[in-house]
Amino acid sequence: MPVICAAYGCNNRRSIESRSRGITFHKFPSDTDLRRQWEVAIRREGFIATESSKLCSEHFKPDVFDRTGQIVRLRDGATPSVFNFPSHLQRPVATRNTKTSRKAEETLPVDLSQHFPESEPQPNDDHSYALPNSPARLKARLNEALARVESLEREKLNAKARERRAKKTVKSLLGDKKNGIP
Repeated sequence: MPVICAAYGCNNRRSIESRSRGITFHKFPSDTDLRRQWEVAIRREGFIATESSKLCSEHFKPDVFDRTGQIVRLRDGATPSVFNFPSHLQRPVATRNTKTSRKAEETLPVDLSQHFPESEPQPNDDHSYALPNSPARLKARLNEALARVESLEREKLNAKARERRAKKTVKSLLGDKKNGIP
């Protein structure tokens, strides 16, 4: 049975390509309260998670993953929070209601170029090559990259071990054939 992400508008499915991109798939929790939080978070009307329902790792912040073993797991109590919902599903942003807040907002300078000189471009989250604005986010990205490198190194060692076993089997079979053993 194919594994497809249950999040609204997400087309990720378990495949060799998604695995090579580091995408993992996670079951909905068995705890009913946490499961309900996940169901509400994905904003699919009338959705009730089944035993085969999964969410991909792209809907979780990097710091909620436990990458200490060979299997990437979610930490206890982790909830999905990274989505790209269309405008009709987005929650309204709270507006400022106090008189002082509205007045401060109106007096903000319109020309921001004087505060951000062009010689020093600001990183943009839309580009994967841009550095995050905060050191904490940069550290999270670094830890994620290091975990990915570690995972790939383990896969490489496993592949080399499989190759050695296959070569040994082939040598054994060739030896048996030379000795006339069927």
